[in-house]
Amino acid sequence: MDTFVQQLINGLTVGSIYALIALGYTMVYGILRLINFAHGDIYMVGAYAGFILAAQLGFAANPGMFGLAVTLIGSMVIAGLIGMAIERFAYRPVRKYSRMTTLITAIGMSLFLENLFVVIFSPTPRSFPQLMQNQNYTLFGNAAISKTQILIFAVSIALMVLLQWVIYRTKVGTAMRAVSFNLNSAKLMGINTDFIIAFTFALGSALAAAGGVLTAQYNPKIDPLMGIITGLKAFVAAVLGGIGNIPGAVLGGLLIGAAETFVVGYGQNIGIPSTYRDAVAFSILILVLLFRPAGLLGSTVQEKV
Repeated sequence: MDTFVQQLINGLTVGSIYALIALGYTMVYGILRLINFAHGDIYMVGAYAGFILAAQLGFAANPGMFGLAVTLIGSMVIAGLIGMAIERFAYRPVRKYSRMTTLITAIGMSLFLENLFVVIFSPTPRSFPQLMQNQNYTLFGNAAISKTQILIFAVSIALMVLLQWVIYRTKVGTAMRAVSFNLNSAKLMGINTDFIIAFTFALGSALAAAGGVLTAQYNPKIDPLMGIITGLKAFVAAVLGGIGNIPGAVLGGLLIGAAETFVVGYGQNIGIPSTYRDAVAFSILILVLLFRPAGLLGSTVQEKV
């Protein structure tokens, strides 16, 4: 039982990160029907932004909750601004063209960010400074939860609740929902759709950056290609939950994280090596596309030809 609880805690920790990144995918898709494949690299940008802030502001030498909070918020702001810049200069000029054009642009932006950071920081992995003293708390038996895992749970839940409040309790959130229903009608109602789309990119990028910093506290190794697999898994989580559906993105992220860790913990018992943990997410994607294309919480919408 303690092994099951330990794997569940580990899975929900990883799943919380996937959920934060998946929210960016699902928001952008809900607004523009665009799969922003550069979003996983924003997660990497957030980790490097936190790395630079922690080093430049001296938090690496003096770890504490204040330094962690400043680093987390600062990286979210930086990533949000970068997300807005990407939308303004990469996606907005091609928005009027076909979806294939925007998709190719997204893939190109992803490769651009990865190689830009390889040039700037080199491909050598760097060690992210630990901004808080880690400590394990025993639950029962051999099952334990660390202070870092508690932090990831707490911050992830707080950010998800804040996102729900922004979308359903603010004017800009009402405008976001209006644009997601019908972009042209929202324009006719006087909504500044360009601002709303840019705000959506900023919001999603900030959440991904938070995921990058939190991951770096859990696993301190960062590199310019760290966002590729993690971003793809978060995309699978968004599809699993129902892309365009915010609660679905959270549910999908938690399920993907739990599935991975249970494969690591119990896979050997059924002949599945732990090295197959990355294949689990993509196997789930294939099954979802075959049997439930709309996702767990998504709904099938009929379109007129």
